[in-house]
Amino acid sequence: MKKTFITNLALLLFLNLLVKPFWIFGIDRQVQNVVGAESYGFYFALFNFSLLLNILLDFGITNFNNRNISQNTQLLNKHFSNLIMLRVFLGLAYFVISIAAAALWGFQWGEIRFLLLLLVNQFLLSFILYLRSNIAGLHLFKTDSIVSVLDRLLMIAICSVLLWGNITDTKFQIEWFVYAQTVAYSITALVAFILVLAKSGKIKINFDRNFSLAILKQSLPFALLTLLMAFYNRIDSIMLKQLLPNGNYQSGIYAQAFRILDAASMFSLLFAGLLLPIFSKMIKEKEPTGQLAVLSFLLIAIPALILAGGCFFYRNEIMTLMYHNHANESAPIFALLMMGFVSISATYIFGTLLTANGSLKQLNIMAAAGMAINIILNIILIPRYEAFGAAVTSFTTQTITAVIQIVLAIKIFKFRINYKLLILLLIFATGVALAGKLSYNLPFSWYINISIMVAFSALLSLSIGLIKIKDIYKIIKHD
Repeated sequence: MKKTFITNLALLLFLNLLVKPFWIFGIDRQVQNVVGAESYGFYFALFNFSLLLNILLDFGITNFNNRNISQNTQLLNKHFSNLIMLRVFLGLAYFVISIAAAALWGFQWGEIRFLLLLLVNQFLLSFILYLRSNIAGLHLFKTDSIVSVLDRLLMIAICSVLLWGNITDTKFQIEWFVYAQTVAYSITALVAFILVLAKSGKIKINFDRNFSLAILKQSLPFALLTLLMAFYNRIDSIMLKQLLPNGNYQSGIYAQAFRILDAASMFSLLFAGLLLPIFSKMIKEKEPTGQLAVLSFLLIAIPALILAGGCFFYRNEIMTLMYHNHANESAPIFALLMMGFVSISATYIFGTLLTANGSLKQLNIMAAAGMAINIILNIILIPRYEAFGAAVTSFTTQTITAVIQIVLAIKIFKFRINYKLLILLLIFATGVALAGKLSYNLPFSWYINISIMVAFSALLSLSIGLIKIKDIYKIIKHD
């Protein structure tokens, strides 16, 4: 399983590193620079609102299905045939409840009309993720890796033409960005559907009420977990919009700072998507999960610490490089958000392990506490500190919830605490901080300085034995 994880992770990271950085920094960033902070902040707040009730589209079915198919592949045809109509009904509920919630929140007609487009995109994206859960559940990781980047490839092509193709005299509109996503998601959903259909065989789409109720009952804990985590991960920009008179502007500033965190989290999510079916199968077959959990945590924590350190010390330089306006305002927010990335990375490993184990009650209690902390702190801090207050809230919430999940994993799986590893991680984190501080004062350009910091940190992780290339090579070569 360690070999399966490492080899497929390498392919998944390679494909995503080819595509997603250009999407985020070449397209998404350029769209914000073109349309401005306020217009993009309007989009960003409504986009996050569309994510809050996203669970109604899925109701935890994707995570449940990933875990279930990986353990019972023979159920693919039966589940696929019945779940399609269930997801259509869930989609209708999502549209009605989201629009009603927006109206109750005080959104105007122009905002609701724009939100409708985003709701369509969320429906398509949720369907893609469900289809991919079948592909991953069958352990077709190479196919899943290709599908995972297809939508971004299509969006890059469409937005590149709209941004730089000179096909219109009209300035790029934020609505065009949403339309491009709609087209890309539609094509990707069709491709993924054909791939799953090829594996499931002929299907007869129907709605089995008893089957649907049974699935919803089993997936309810997954749904509640996703809903609670969506609130404490995505509500910041919405509260900025609603609590402040200049809410769209502050949401735009927050979006600038959030972009690299969102990009980094996408790569952390790849770990979770790959680990969930692997952990699920290992737990069913009563294989020990400790070594894989530690290996995957180190593979994600070491880059996360280096990235967080680099972004903290070079926050002003990075924001100035990325944005035409408001770089100084977004820099301190960016630094704090990136410090929270280390906790987010830990969550993707240990939260996935607990999900694979079915420890949903404990995870839901943790997520409910995280949501409560997030909302209370935002209400207190946003009116006083604006977007920076939302960043403080995010960092605090992510840190607390990550620690809880690590403690839960140690307790439930009876992992022995590796004090040597903890000491090495502390040494490494201290070394990264020192490297960042010292490199910042070197008499070179900041590009060279940050490169020196990254190189030193990477060598430090090897020299103290946090990552052993020889051991990874043995795993890959082992038959």
